[in-house]
Amino acid sequence: MSQRKLFVTTALPYANGKFHIGHIMEYIQADIWVRHQRMQGSMVHFVGADDAHGAPIMIAAEKAGKSPQQFVGEIAAGRKEYLDGFHIRFDNWHSTDSKENTELAQQIYRDLKANGLIASKTIEQFFDPAKQMFLPDRFIKGECPNCHAKDQYGDNCEVCSKVYSPTDLINPYSALSGAKPELKSSEHFFFKLSDPRSMDFLKKWTASGTVQPEVLNKISEWLVPDADGKTALGDWDISRDAPYFGIEIPDAPGKYFYVWLDAPVGYLASLKNYFDKGGARAAGESRSYEDFIADPATEQYHFIGKDIITFHTLFWPAMLHFSGRKTPNAIFVHGFLTVNNGEKMSKSRGTGLDPLKYLSLGMNPEWLRYYLAAKLNGRNEDIDFNAEDFMARVNSDLVGKYVNIASRAVRFVPGGKLVAGEPLAAIDPAALVGAVRGLYESRDYARALREVMAVADHVNTAFDAAAPWKLAKEGQGGEAAAVGSWCLQMFRLLTACLRPVLPQLAGQAEAFLQCDALDWTNAAQPLPAGHVVGGYKHLMQRVEEKQLDALFEVPAGEEPSPQPSPAGGTGSDPGGEPVAPSITIDDFLKVDMRIAKIVECKAVEGSTKLLQLSLDVGEGRLRNVFSGIASAYKPEDLVGKFTVVVANLAPRKMKFGVSEGMVLSASHADGKAQPGIYVLTAWPGAQPGMRVR
Repeated sequence: MSQRKLFVTTALPYANGKFHIGHIMEYIQADIWVRHQRMQGSMVHFVGADDAHGAPIMIAAEKAGKSPQQFVGEIAAGRKEYLDGFHIRFDNWHSTDSKENTELAQQIYRDLKANGLIASKTIEQFFDPAKQMFLPDRFIKGECPNCHAKDQYGDNCEVCSKVYSPTDLINPYSALSGAKPELKSSEHFFFKLSDPRSMDFLKKWTASGTVQPEVLNKISEWLVPDADGKTALGDWDISRDAPYFGIEIPDAPGKYFYVWLDAPVGYLASLKNYFDKGGARAAGESRSYEDFIADPATEQYHFIGKDIITFHTLFWPAMLHFSGRKTPNAIFVHGFLTVNNGEKMSKSRGTGLDPLKYLSLGMNPEWLRYYLAAKLNGRNEDIDFNAEDFMARVNSDLVGKYVNIASRAVRFVPGGKLVAGEPLAAIDPAALVGAVRGLYESRDYARALREVMAVADHVNTAFDAAAPWKLAKEGQGGEAAAVGSWCLQMFRLLTACLRPVLPQLAGQAEAFLQCDALDWTNAAQPLPAGHVVGGYKHLMQRVEEKQLDALFEVPAGEEPSPQPSPAGGTGSDPGGEPVAPSITIDDFLKVDMRIAKIVECKAVEGSTKLLQLSLDVGEGRLRNVFSGIASAYKPEDLVGKFTVVVANLAPRKMKFGVSEGMVLSASHADGKAQPGIYVLTAWPGAQPGMRVR
């Protein structure tokens, strides 16, 4: 079987800020898959880059008094600390603001133009009279023309996912100055996605197994014609007017590529940079970049988040295909990472998870790698970080089950010299390796780790049943050594299965076992009798609650620390928190509160905190609202009650559906000292739709 040659990337982070935990989750997911591929002998080129162009960076750099190049350069300088800290090993990290990206983007454009898929036309575009510049889509906000959510960006709605033109927005305004934008004419260039050739290709490509079924269901909405034979996928505006930080369009002075055209080209640019400076050759690849990327046998994979599906599953493959280039073998889409359902998770009031703070506290990066892997699968699903669950999983699985095997067993193997003996449990090493290997391949890490920990349970149970301490006490040292030796063989097997997730711990375990580096070819082969393992040193510490408290503690100076009063309050702060800053009557009137009747109420499957309410707000339809009041109310107790709802709150897309408002309730700031949530109710006579003033 010939060696697989893979080109793997993650989504390019925008170079206007530090990495957040969502970036780290995606990089860990991809890194695990890459390490698995290398364990089975594949040659993998794993590259990344900063997405360095666009008006937001140009504007941020101007505010900081720096050139765009200096601004993104300083951001890029901070990447290594994160990547090294979490054992994420890209082969190359580059930038879209590079010679390679400029040349590749311009050539792809020329190839698309030669293929008849670039058109130009004069359009009306929003212009900020205060800033004297055409406004990028993301700097125009207004009301979504589809679902009427407020404060949506000019290119797509974050509530209903509708893609549209900025001119479709209702009551648009400039996000830079707040001014009402003016329409001005400008010549723009378009990639003709509506061309029948594009549509035919995309229908075939997306349905060929390149995306997950749930992603295909989503993007198919853009490709299915309506009653008039039109699809939602129109021609794509790929140009922007100066001033703009980006790549100039050939033969079009004052015109630049829209950042989303050159950003994915950055994948190829980083790979080319890696090849050109000799990195691929050092890894064993003898061919040039051009030969490698043109080879039909080369496999190309992208790991991305679900918020950028359209660009990667429609625009990007069409750009590649019609410019004569190889298209991706698959786009792997993951969901969002939430933190304890957005609620506080410790005694502090912090809700975010800062990756650098995690590392600075001395917390083991492989705790996080394991925890995230234990929740990730091959589907596009959101996952949640929960502090208590994190501590329980790490302490129970990694320390209590896996590491515990080595620390217990080695004591009964005199001199560390392994002896032969009968298996203590019916564990088939080859079957486990085959199953886990296949699950890594399909990115179902959660199931892979469940398989591994189930075997760890069997090993620990067998060890307890064999009771080697009793055997040794009764003078049966040989039998005790056989028990310990078998357990160490199983520990080696489990180490191999955990290696993609826990590379550092696996390396330490290999050093203790004094064995060769583990891969999928040798994982199921036991060490020979007579092999001597080294002296055992503790491999992993437990997570402590104080570490998690420190991780989510709000930095000093950002929030006052309330002093409890004898009654459990905080001095003069009513309800346990200070009164908010003063507002005007005009501010208050912006909040539209209405009487609502709770027509239906039910528990939300998969959530212990939320109830799903169907509300009559006097509109002739029912609103769907999720409310975190499950701890205080049974669903049947709320049906028929009248409450107060914020009716003009922008709809919010949640894991369980869209919430169209907010039910008002009262609670003390310290939910532990003063438990209780109290939903606001209306006096008899109030009717649905009445405004609360």
